[in-house]
Amino acid sequence: MPIVVDIDVMLARRKMSVGELAERVGITPANLAVLKNGRAKAVRFTTLAALCEVLGCQPGDLLRWEPEEQGAAAGPGSSMAPEEPVEA
Repeated sequence: MPIVVDIDVMLARRKMSVGELAERVGITPANLAVLKNGRAKAVRFTTLAALCEVLGCQPGDLLRWEPEEQGAAAGPGSSMAPEEPVEA
C-alpha cells in the first residue's frame, strides 16, 4: 500500500510504549498495532487527532505516501483500471 504509517518512529522519538500510547489515545493495543503495522484500511480523524495530540506531532509526521513499485498489481477490490495512452 502506498500509504506508510510511521507511528513507531514517533514512539521511539517520544520514548513511549505502544501500550502507553494506546491507553492515552483511548484505543486498544491491538487496534493500534493494526494501524502501526500498516494493515488498517482506514483511520478516523478523531483517532488521528488524538494520536497527534498525545505524540505532539502533525498528521504528516505519522502518515506519508510512497509510490507503488513498478509492476505491482492493484489489490483485491481495487477500482483502478490500467492506464490507457492519451492522444494529444
